[in-house]
Amino acid sequence: MADKADESRFQIASVSLDERLVLRRTPEIEQERAVAIFDLVERNRFRLLEGPAGPYALHLAVVERRLALQVAAPDGSPPVDISISLGGFRRIVKDYFTICDSYYEAIKRLSPSQIEAIDMGRRALHDEGADKLQQALSAYVELDHDTARRLFTLLCVLHFRTRSE
Repeated sequence: MADKADESRFQIASVSLDERLVLRRTPEIEQERAVAIFDLVERNRFRLLEGPAGPYALHLAVVERRLALQVAAPDGSPPVDISISLGGFRRIVKDYFTICDSYYEAIKRLSPSQIEAIDMGRRALHDEGADKLQQALSAYVELDHDTARRLFTLLCVLHFRTRSE
């Protein structure tokens, strides 16, 4: 059985988001961001296929319609930059925002069974986005499904700023 130090070699230890273009976030989006970062740092599986071992410091940004990941390792080597196109995520992110808006409204006025039905749809879209992200990153990193889900949440949080532009 691997010890905790061995496991940390394949994990994200810290996460930061590019906040330069953020105008404002709703309390719901800010809560999603905080929970995703907390959960991601607490439990994840992330390993660079080519590059140093972790634990990693991860910085996420949206640059010119691309998701930019900067992965820094503790050995002092230069950070590894990964960039993937967001073109294939446009529909999923848009649909995810729409269903999240419906979910937040439903909490205020619908029955628990109606809320649960909307939440099931929200989770299915979230899984679809996570699967797509995991596939897009597969040439660069090995990550588990839960890590991909949390990264997809953060991708959506970064995308939120462009909705009001």
